[in-house]
Amino acid sequence: MDWLQILVLSLIQGLTEFLPVSSSAHLILVPVLTDWPDQGLAFDVALHVGSLTAVVLYFRDELLRMIGSWCRSVTGKGTDEDARLAWWVIIATIPVGIAGLLLQDFLETAARSPLIMVFGLIFFGVVLGIADWRCRGKRSEYRMTWKDALWIGCAQALALIPGTSRSGITMTMALLLGLSREASARFSFLLSIPVIVLAGGLEGVELANTGVDVDWGNLALGALLSAISAYLCIHYFLAFIKRIGMQPFVVYRVLLGLALLWLFA
Repeated sequence: MDWLQILVLSLIQGLTEFLPVSSSAHLILVPVLTDWPDQGLAFDVALHVGSLTAVVLYFRDELLRMIGSWCRSVTGKGTDEDARLAWWVIIATIPVGIAGLLLQDFLETAARSPLIMVFGLIFFGVVLGIADWRCRGKRSEYRMTWKDALWIGCAQALALIPGTSRSGITMTMALLLGLSREASARFSFLLSIPVIVLAGGLEGVELANTGVDVDWGNLALGALLSAISAYLCIHYFLAFIKRIGMQPFVVYRVLLGLALLWLFA
């Protein structure tokens, strides 16, 4: 891999992991627009490590409070808002884990169709636009209930369909349930942590079983660039949606979907 491929793939991973625009749709464009070789599983794992590092660092204070309060709650020492938020993240993660196990064969074959990806981009993009326009409320992530978490978790399972966008669909459901824009995004980002751990862990196990040699320098650079771009993305996205909202991302999704349709139809 040359430095340009490392830079482009790292930025795509770091930005699209958290923006509501679908990372899978962007990654499918890379081999179409370039003649680069496949980056390999090891590099994918490194990019996931970078994204995970960014979101953990950004929410480090909240995570420390959540973990401490959650540990106290399971030992019977009381439950506060931080413990509840930790439980809601756990509950919201369960549906995507079950769906991934049950639909693995389908997701590896039929769901990889470019037309399905186009549908996911455009349809769920429009739904995001409607939710942001009509349904956003004022509740924070600390005012969620377990039912809210379960609904958001079920919505997250839809992100297994390429083009849907994990962050996009979870923010959409949160908005529909009456959370504010910032709360919807913050909970989506917190929810990404166990999902990235699960996805990266599975890739890591698969990589270990292959026994291939890796270029540790490229992996370290990719992880670093992914982490930096993801951290900046989270920071500026939260400020951006507070002032402007989701509509620019809706327009972008529709245009990207139409571009993919033109390329693959």
